[in-house]
This record gives sequence, C-alpha cells and structure tokens, in this order.
Amino acid sequence: MPKAPDAFRTISEASQDVGVPQHVLRFWETKFAFVTPLKRAGGRRFYRPQDLAVLRGLKRLLHDEGMTIRGVQKLHKDRGLKAIAGTDALHFETTDRIADAVMPPRVAAPAPLPSMAVLRVALARVEAARSRLDRALSA
Repeated sequence: MPKAPDAFRTISEASQDVGVPQHVLRFWETKFAFVTPLKRAGGRRFYRPQDLAVLRGLKRLLHDEGMTIRGVQKLHKDRGLKAIAGTDALHFETTDRIADAVMPPRVAAPAPLPSMAVLRVALARVEAARSRLDRALSA
C-alpha cells in the first residue's frame, strides 16, 4: 500500500524519490544547512514532503543544471529555499503548512551547562575583582 503524499519518508524512500543514492543525501546534509530531515531515536532520518521538494531542487541544480555546491549555497542565501525548490515551490508551501500542523517547529538544543570547575573559576575571578574594588575604594 503506497504512502499518503504528505507522509514522512525514510532515507531509502527519499533516495528513490529524488533519484540519488542515500550517501548523497547524507553528504548534502553536511554541505547545505537547509537540508534538515527529522532525526528520531538511533539517528533515523525522516524526510517531510517539503524536504523532498528541496532535495529534488538540489538534484536538478547540481546534477541537471551543473551548478556548484557553492553556487547553490549562494542561491539559497540570496533567494531562499523557494528558489531551490523551483517547480516544487507550490508543493513546498502547501506541505510546509501541513508539516507545521503535524510536527512542532524545531527548537535548537539548549547550550550545555558549564561544569562546576568552570563555575568555581568564574566565582574566584569575581571575588578577586570585588576584593580589588574594595581595596581601591578604601584607599
């Protein structure tokens, strides 16, 4: 039974849909910050319909039109994702609204808390500065 058009796809399904090997999709993740599939437990990737629209656009630009990676990065910076999605731009907008309704927006991971050693060093520096200030004010 085929999946619904708005269903998430695994990396193997995405690679078949886009027409590139799985390792190419993983490589594109390292070169393009906007290629961000959802990752679940164990690092499994799931591609949303708008991710597939962007990947199809990347394949068209890189493989069919012969653009360089740097050229696509500049295109993204200058004109955004819709320029990369190209003919899939309408699909991109529609599925973006669907995905936003289904999945909450991604939130950046919080910065790691400093270790106790770092906090002790910072506290020592603050106390030393306070001590110097007290001496300067009492002189």
